[in-house]
Amino acid sequence: MGKLAFIFPGQGSQSVGMGKDLHDGFPEARAVFDAVDAALGERLSHLCFDGPEEALKLTANTQPSILTVSAAAAAVLAARGVVPDLVAGHSLGEYSALVAAGACGAAEAARAVRARGTFMQEAVPQGQGAMSAVLGLAPDRVREICAAVAAETGGVVSPANYNEPAQTVIAGAAGAVERAGVKLKEAGAKRVLPLPVSAPFHCALMAPVRARLEPVLRGIPWKAPAHPVVTNVEARPNGDAARIVPLLVEQVTAPVRWIECVEELVRQGVTRAVEVGPGKVLSGLAKRIDKSLEVWNVEDRASLEKTLAALGT
Repeated sequence: MGKLAFIFPGQGSQSVGMGKDLHDGFPEARAVFDAVDAALGERLSHLCFDGPEEALKLTANTQPSILTVSAAAAAVLAARGVVPDLVAGHSLGEYSALVAAGACGAAEAARAVRARGTFMQEAVPQGQGAMSAVLGLAPDRVREICAAVAAETGGVVSPANYNEPAQTVIAGAAGAVERAGVKLKEAGAKRVLPLPVSAPFHCALMAPVRARLEPVLRGIPWKAPAHPVVTNVEARPNGDAARIVPLLVEQVTAPVRWIECVEELVRQGVTRAVEVGPGKVLSGLAKRIDKSLEVWNVEDRASLEKTLAALGT
């Protein structure tokens, strides 16, 4: 039997009510929510369970909320003896992966991503940045066209997420992203969908975030991950505690190389993956990247039971 990976979702997977079933059903999940609530000095758990949705969608709230639900789900799995061989996370999800790998605690990570989300929100004035999902065009072609538009307009636009072979998300200055969208459609993209985001993540416009985030991350007493973390920046496993902060700082402005992350998991011998946290976005992406992967998810009791049965636990 091949290796097992845990994969952790990023921003966009949030929904009101997430994590409540795990919180109410499992003391180890409840302990994670309680620790984060105490660390942040607020009832983030109530925001996850009851909303309102508008507040949950604010980046500074979304990031610690998704991380907390993911860490709670990972704690429930660990209590049942389900331990991954490798872990990976999409953008924000890399922090959840580090928690699951024992590199830091959920409370410390929640404080860090609350700061990360706040800094990202503040880096670009509302309306000046944008992101769009490009469907049906090869990633290399998307990169070429973005580079040409950036040179032509003098505005920032570049790939932000290489999600799967037929889906690349671009980010940058609103005008440059719009112009790139026109050019991408002309080049054969099936669709270019503007995304309802509060900031243009993973592009050069996020550069101010790096200097603000680094001291926050340096304040965490990182430990070597118990399971290698396949990072967004390198799409290679990292087990070195000293490299965690530099990689997370670089991640702010670097694209998420999710296609390569999944391919690397498979190259490392992974045949089974569990998406740990809210939603099934990564489950779908993983299957489109490598059809041989068996993928399940854990976000509530029903999905937990289904996954435990499938894993034979």
